[in-house]
Amino acid sequence: MSEVAPIVFVSREDATNAADWVQALQQAMPGERIVPFDALDEQARAQCQIAVVANPDPQRLRDLPQLRWVHSVWAGVERLAPQLRDSGLQLTRLVDPRLSSTMAEAVLAWTLYLHREMPLYAQRQRFRVWQAEQYVLPEQRTVGILGLGTLGVEAARALLGARFKVCGWSRTARSLEGVQTYSGEQGLHDMLGRCDILVCLLPLTSDTHGLLNAERLAMLPPQAQLINFARGPIIDDAALCAALDSARLRHAVLDVFATEPLPADQWQWTHPSVTVLPHCSAPTNRETASAIVAANVQRFRRTGEIAANVDLERGY
Repeated sequence: MSEVAPIVFVSREDATNAADWVQALQQAMPGERIVPFDALDEQARAQCQIAVVANPDPQRLRDLPQLRWVHSVWAGVERLAPQLRDSGLQLTRLVDPRLSSTMAEAVLAWTLYLHREMPLYAQRQRFRVWQAEQYVLPEQRTVGILGLGTLGVEAARALLGARFKVCGWSRTARSLEGVQTYSGEQGLHDMLGRCDILVCLLPLTSDTHGLLNAERLAMLPPQAQLINFARGPIIDDAALCAALDSARLRHAVLDVFATEPLPADQWQWTHPSVTVLPHCSAPTNRETASAIVAANVQRFRRTGEIAANVDLERGY
């Protein structure tokens, strides 16, 4: 019986991170042979049908002539999907309950950060100002979520558990218990007008690139606050800066940026109304992610079924 072709791991991460991924995947799949791209010779590359990837160089995928299936260990595939659109390959993004719960935790934590006026108190401490704000009940604040996929649904539940009023917007109509839901362009307009705090969890696609432009940011109530845990280019940076400069928006918590790491000369670092985070809201857990990849690979070996869950035309 011929040897099963290796599974190639393709990544732009540094060598240590890549080696850690290979080790975690190998432990989750002891019956498979997980090999980094650079360790495969031309003959082995010609045999590979499965690639497990973390932000790969697309040229490396083109150097695998028998490749059928690309399984990302990231939830976001906005860079990869357009590159594979005409490739004939099937693409799977990571859907990990642990990632969803981690994101929900982050959404709740940073919503509370804004709700309890922590940026304001930090500024007052720097200037030795002893002054308390009037407490606002969570039931009196509306948190809006852009994106009601797996991450958005878990975040909404966490916010409801903390007694916030929650509304949510998605491209197509959805129903979620306890959440006022909106869809479409008019729905986006209507929801933005209600939000005291807006949380962005949308995938980056051609439709969402620049979605929060000056016009839409102006739809938010005066002194609204913003959290972006999605992708940087969804928000127009210049429009956001102008809204914060004018105090039309009160504060923004930004975990994602058009260029990462955020260059040292960018305005977000020093703006008094911005909290900068280093893309840390919901990091992938190698062990749980590897277990999910392993289960999908095992099903493929057994049935031939590929757990493709990305529409390459839509980009997510």
